[in-house]
Order: sequence, then structure tokens, then C-alpha cells
Amino acid sequence: MESSILESVGAEIIGVMSPVSLCMLLVVLLVYSLSSSNPLSDLPIRTAANLVYIENHQDSTAQKLEGAILNALVFVVLTAIVTFLHVILYYYNFTNFLKNYTRFASFFILGLMGGSIFLSIIQHYSIPVDSITFFLLLFNLTVVGVLSLFSDGMPIMLRQGYTVCLGIIAAAWFTKLPEWTTWAVLVGLAVYDLVAVLAPGGPLKLLVELSSSRDEEPPALLYEARPTVSSSGRNRRLSMELLVGGVSDSESEELQVLSRESVHRTERVEHDRNDDAVERLPLVCRLREEYESSSGSSSEYSPVFVSRQNEISVDKEMSPLVDMMGLGSPTSSGCSEDGVAVRGGIKLGLGDFVFYSVLAGRAAMYDLITVYACYLAIISGLGCTLILLSVCRQALPALPISITLGILFYFLTRLLLEPFVVSTATNLMMF
Repeated sequence: MESSILESVGAEIIGVMSPVSLCMLLVVLLVYSLSSSNPLSDLPIRTAANLVYIENHQDSTAQKLEGAILNALVFVVLTAIVTFLHVILYYYNFTNFLKNYTRFASFFILGLMGGSIFLSIIQHYSIPVDSITFFLLLFNLTVVGVLSLFSDGMPIMLRQGYTVCLGIIAAAWFTKLPEWTTWAVLVGLAVYDLVAVLAPGGPLKLLVELSSSRDEEPPALLYEARPTVSSSGRNRRLSMELLVGGVSDSESEELQVLSRESVHRTERVEHDRNDDAVERLPLVCRLREEYESSSGSSSEYSPVFVSRQNEISVDKEMSPLVDMMGLGSPTSSGCSEDGVAVRGGIKLGLGDFVFYSVLAGRAAMYDLITVYACYLAIISGLGCTLILLSVCRQALPALPISITLGILFYFLTRLLLEPFVVSTATNLMMF
């Protein structure tokens, strides 16, 4: 019986939604904890998102709307310019410069912006830490974070954890923007993400196609939803779906170890399409020999399927997400980098974490009911994007669906659901 798309991409969806949910949760907790204690929260700050207009509570609604739209337009234009510059530098092989720039940006976010949040937490909870210990801890955490993000051989969980930390820190600072500017920027980025990924000549589309043509990963901040193994200077992961049935436990275990270790063949195995099956024992032995003698070359495996009729056959019908060799996964925009599904693993851009969490953090400034509604809307939009990704098999933007649903549910909850729940609760009514 043929498995459904949901069964084939379930692990990938969970692997992406879990860190996104954790990032939103921690940003919400930071907003609740530091909204009254952070000295920066009461002061207007000038950022790239509000270069034109700084919102004032005394301004009229028309002034706030006009100023927020101008801020969003300027921010989107700056984002597009930076992204095109990124593509140009990558096209002319300034890869080392881009990598060093990304390292510097990560060090800046962890050290300066993260240090400010860390200091606010210490002040809020009266943690007894002297200045020398604080700077030593901050320096060590920052250096380890940069090494974890950009060095080979680091544990995948450490890399994933620091990627989430970057998203939390950036999102916490974006929540300091005024309300009207925040909504305008989120809408503008969702529209820009849609154009940049799907439109011909879009910067993110060009970046994905360029990295795919070079068969390499772009120098970007990406969350890796699956473990990867370094090969030829790049992190790769072999995607092999094993439908084990009718084989011994030892053979099954060896095949699964072979899949996890991401061993690559030096030459692609050619199979005749007219052959219905291949004898099981010789292929299993051949896989064992490759596993024992492989040194991790950069070629690919053909997907191997173990059938329940005690046969191993090579099938060209793969899971949609597994079949996307070099195609893009949900992408991000703004200060984020493009998400790319490389060799069977979903990679989500850091900007998606940031702006999902900004929306949740803005909802946390109102009430928890709105937070729950926005969270469910964002996760539902991300799930729809991943399912569309498995069907369309091309790069798709991750922001439009989730941000649209999140904003819609925010205002529906704030204007309709929250008054209804409060009125029924105050009148001791149950529904």
C-alpha cells in the first residue's frame, strides 16, 4: 500500500516545527520577563526598520499608518539591496568574504545584542554575578557559538541550539519596534519573500539556483533539521528510505547505519529500468563492503528500498522531500538567509525563526489567548508550506502563509474571541 505524503514528510515537519516552537516560546517568556525591566524598552531606538519614522503615542492613526508603511518600504528596499549584493558576491566567488561576514554578524548578535539581554535577565532576577565573571561567560559563550555554527566536526545539537539562540536574540530586539511599524514590516517582508523566491530574477531564487548549480551550500545561517556529516568541506546527509521487511536484524541494522552515516559512492550505480528486482544477498553484501571501505566521497547514493518480498529494488519514486536534490526549502527574508534542502534534509533560514517569534512576541504584549491563537496559526502555515514544498518540489517562501495566518488570527482573536471569552468568564458562563 502506497504511503501518503504526510507519512513520508512527518519526520521532516516535526524536525522543523520543534525548534520554531521553542524559539517562539522563549521569545514570549523574554517579552513577559523583560518588558518592564529592560531600560531599552521605554526608549525609542533607531534601527533599519524605523529609519524614516519613530512612532509617538500622541500621533494620530493616519500618521502612524503612513509612517509605518514608509518604514516598511525602506526596510524592504534595504533588504533587497543587501540580498542582491549577497548574490553578486556569491556569483563572483567571494565565498570566503561572505563566510567571514556571517561569522562577524553572528559574533555581533551573540556578543552585543545577546549580552544586553543577558544583562537584563541578571538585573531582573538579581542574579549575583560580578562584571568579570559576566564578561568571561559572555565571551566564552560567544566564541563557542561562532565555532559551533561555522566549524566542521561540531555536534549537530550544539549547532542547532546556537542557531535557535540567534533567532531568539534577534527576535527579542525586533519586539522593541513600535506596534504599527512591526505589523507593517511583517506584511512587507511576507510580500517581499514571496516575490524574491518565486518571481523570475528574484534574489533568493537566484541564490538557490546558483548554489544548486555549484552543488554546494550557500554561506548562510541555516537551521539544519537533520544531522549532517562533513564531506569535501561541506555538510551533507544521505537520504535513504529503507522499507525493511524479510531481512535479518543484523542486515537491517547495517543498512540503517549506512543511511545515518551518509556514505557516498564514488560512482553512481546504474540500474536497468526494465529489471523488476535485484537479488537481495549480493546487493546487501555490496552495501556492506561499501560501508566498510568507504572514505566519504562526495558522490550520491541512489535511494535503496527494501521490499517486503525479501527483495531489494532500486525505485525512482522517492519521497517528495527526499527527491529534491539541490532544490530549496522554505526561505527567509530580511536579515535572514535562504533555506535550502540539501541532500534530503530541510534547512530553514534564520529569518523565519526571527519573524515568527516577533509576531508571537507582539501577541504576548496583549494577552495569552492571542499568543495561543498566533502560535497555532504560524505552525499551521509552516505545515502547509512544508506540504506544498513536498508537492511542488521547488523553493518556496516560508513567511507568507504563516505571517498572513498569524496576523489574521491576531486581530480576529483580539477583536472577537478575547471579548467573547472575557464576557463569558466574568458572567460565570460555560461553553
